[in-house]
Amino acid sequence: MDQSMTVYLIAGLAFISVVGVGFAFTTGGSTQTQQKRFKQVALGEVAAGSKNQTNDAAAIRRKQMQDSMKVLRDKENKRRRDVGGNSIKDKLAQAGWTIEPAVFWMLSAVLGVVVAAAAFVMGQTYPIVAAAGFVGAFGLPRWIVGMGIGARQKKFTQQFSDGIDVIVRGVKSGLPLIECLRIIADESPAPLGSEFSRVIDSIQMGATVDKALMNMYRRMPLPEVNFFAIVIGIQQQSGGNLSEALGNLSDVLRSRKMLAEKVKALSSEAKASAMIIGALPIAVMILVYLSSPSYMSILFTHPTGHFMLGVGACMMGVGIFVMKQMMKLDV
Repeated sequence: MDQSMTVYLIAGLAFISVVGVGFAFTTGGSTQTQQKRFKQVALGEVAAGSKNQTNDAAAIRRKQMQDSMKVLRDKENKRRRDVGGNSIKDKLAQAGWTIEPAVFWMLSAVLGVVVAAAAFVMGQTYPIVAAAGFVGAFGLPRWIVGMGIGARQKKFTQQFSDGIDVIVRGVKSGLPLIECLRIIADESPAPLGSEFSRVIDSIQMGATVDKALMNMYRRMPLPEVNFFAIVIGIQQQSGGNLSEALGNLSDVLRSRKMLAEKVKALSSEAKASAMIIGALPIAVMILVYLSSPSYMSILFTHPTGHFMLGVGACMMGVGIFVMKQMMKLDV
């Protein structure tokens, strides 16, 4: 074999070797890259699957929570519809009075006749006498009942947090809920003790605790009583630590009471100003009448004066109502 053929053969073998080595490195790197890419894709699919499973579980929990809240809202709306509390019988029960509605209407009619007779004796005209009789028969008795309701609810609110604390301590010591309610009924002053006595009587007559507390809410339509009934109802349906739930409720009620007292203190100046503004026209009229009776008597003897007194009373009523609404803060 000549020398030129040897050179060509060596060059061909060298080229083949270089190409083989390059192909080996290229194929190995591509395989490693592909395997790495396959691993990344697999891990990504696993992570995406885990993330999807987590999102599905969160969506299920969110749906269950929304359904539970809807059930609670529907139950609360039904409770409020069933409670009512706008009839005169319910109003008398809220005030703590034991008289029958028929007796109340009879007393209201007698009061209206007395007020109308007093206006007639004072020499007022027939429209004023009729208006006085209407106010005496329908306005004044309801106003008195409203004052009784407000005083009783205020006293109940002051005692209610202490009653819940009694239940918390009793439950922690191992007493059942009914025994804790009986302790409050026996040892607490009125109106707290009397209301829980009615709850115990209802339970002993066969009513459920939820129904007895609903009747209590009808007699005492306060947010505190509504919260208490909701907590007891939820605990009986789903279980849980009753003492902890009622302890948190007691803290919330005490915080509400402190906030209400703070609001009352901050708004006392505005209330005093409103009272002065509302009483100033009446005080000026009385003083002018005492100093110059002939100057003011035309308001009570002339039809135009009666009309002016009526317009003034209406404007004063609207002003007092607006000022009262401006100062009213619900906590």
